[in-house]
Amino acid sequence: MTVRISELYGKRIIASTGHWIGEVGEVVVDIENGAVSHLLLGKIEAGKKQEMIRELFKNSIEYKRVKKVTDSILVSGAN
Repeated sequence: MTVRISELYGKRIIASTGHWIGEVGEVVVDIENGAVSHLLLGKIEAGKKQEMIRELFKNSIEYKRVKKVTDSILVSGAN
């Protein structure tokens, strides 16, 4: 599945169970692999590195869970 990163911002994230999870506020790219690694729910304010890392794990969806991208993003499982 090929999608432009800019197309992901603001999309609704829906679990395969049908539950609404949130909206994409930030996209995390793994530079070494050249691929999206996580979709963050909401925006992260510039600040301390530890705070950003904590937010990444607390309020994100691993991109490998993405099953389909249309008007919204369908992810496997529930969150």
